[in-house]
Amino acid sequence: MHLFGLIGYPLGHSFSQRYFTEKFAREGIASARYELFPMPDLNALPDLLRQHPELRGFNVTIPHKQAILPYLQDLDPAAQRIGAVNTVVVSADGALRGYNTDHIGFRKALLAWMGADIALLKDGHAQALLLGTGGSAQAVAFALRHLGIAHRFASRQPRTPQQLAYEDLENLELWADISLIVNTTPLGMYPNTDTCPALPFERLNDRHWVFDLVYNPAETLLLQRAKRQGAHTTNGLDMLHRQAEAAWAIWQQEALS
Repeated sequence: MHLFGLIGYPLGHSFSQRYFTEKFAREGIASARYELFPMPDLNALPDLLRQHPELRGFNVTIPHKQAILPYLQDLDPAAQRIGAVNTVVVSADGALRGYNTDHIGFRKALLAWMGADIALLKDGHAQALLLGTGGSAQAVAFALRHLGIAHRFASRQPRTPQQLAYEDLENLELWADISLIVNTTPLGMYPNTDTCPALPFERLNDRHWVFDLVYNPAETLLLQRAKRQGAHTTNGLDMLHRQAEAAWAIWQQEALS
């Protein structure tokens, strides 16, 4: 039996175990199972690997997508450029190789959602605003660069002069260039469903596209408020499915071959 799983904390919001369990049952994959491993501290990772020698791979979620890098013996080039990992292969000798499938999931989900309207972002007259600067934000930025879409980051605590503070978003001139808004923070995620990024929602209208990586609940407070302004909205469920399929393809090739 090959074991796969998810590490992070908290994991009560995660659909990954159900997704993979249903996938394995649907596709008749009887030799694999998927479990959740709540891990507030990554120092527990070596113990997990010792306790589960059958573990062939695992996903990584908040808050460990960047912190896990020192634990890895090898890193896929895309993950290295992004600086964050959400998928790990455990080799037969116990070595860990990190990948990032978030950028694949986001890119494919964005293209499917926006369709031909993605051209609005590629003409150089519009850009994306990324809320947050963590591992998920870096994966989204990598995907946007791949698509040729300009973007800026906004954070509660900007680390560079190029990053915006949330109070900067009150600037009316800034909104003349923004068409896509991507929330990469956990704000609004179950059980804290009454939280929301501090956007000036009165600036939004039907030319804005709001993509919330949070998928539980299906419609976050951010999406509710954006929709009331006429913006196009979507959650992160399609991205979750697409990044999970990319992770499974890696495990099949690298861990099960």
